[in-house]
Amino acid sequence: MQGIQKFIPTDLKVAYLNTLLSCGFDRLDFGSFVSPKAIPQLVDTSEVVGQLIDSDTQLLAIIANEKGMDQALSFERISLLGFPFSISEQFQLRNTNSSIQASKVRLKRMVTEIHSAKRELMLYLSMGFGNPYGDPWSVQLILDYARELHEELGVSHIAISDTIGAATPEVLKEVFEAVSMNLPTIEIGVHLHTLPNNASKLIQSAMSAGCQHFDSAMMGIGGCPMATDVLTGNLATETLIDYCVKHQINTGINMEAISNAQEKAASIFNFYH
Repeated sequence: MQGIQKFIPTDLKVAYLNTLLSCGFDRLDFGSFVSPKAIPQLVDTSEVVGQLIDSDTQLLAIIANEKGMDQALSFERISLLGFPFSISEQFQLRNTNSSIQASKVRLKRMVTEIHSAKRELMLYLSMGFGNPYGDPWSVQLILDYARELHEELGVSHIAISDTIGAATPEVLKEVFEAVSMNLPTIEIGVHLHTLPNNASKLIQSAMSAGCQHFDSAMMGIGGCPMATDVLTGNLATETLIDYCVKHQINTGINMEAISNAQEKAASIFNFYH
């Protein structure tokens, strides 16, 4: 929802998120505690969280600084706090108004507080498959950052993020294998932005490399408004589920609930876009 300009009423957000909480997903990225000037669509996250139904699905909220962390930690139901950490200096400045080095210092403080509150940090390794700014990128650079963030800051949940839809199946497999094989004790997943015609190839590539954690969005709606003017949508949840069904991979997802969520998503996103 974050890239949609027209404000989606809070009650519609709650109704939609509650259908998703009935589906059996491991986690739900439900909102952000960031500046309303940056992401005005999610200014009502504090209102939303109090109206969500009880579920075994963990709630994840995105933060960009200590203020957002404090807000998220004030809600016991939020299990995971997501922080976007880019290996592209320009995107880190654009996304969090902070340099990579300053973000490391900030992260070190926040991880300590998050763990003290018995919560977990989900770190999005943004621009993980390339960037449009000409900043340095390589598989080794991705691995070096992942290792440093784990060993020095204690990060144990990492989602390698294709912020602009740059990944090819070959590069995705190479990056994921390099990180997961060298850091076998931590959770590594992927957060893919992709065009629909590339999605199945990327899913197959990630799974062949051993990936078991995927971020997705109903109807493939979304993208990062801080990255480019033209948004490349998220990996569609329906595409991921269809792939798993076709290949007899058990997801634990309630298919009737998914159907309800699809209807709710269509009713909202066909009007608000």
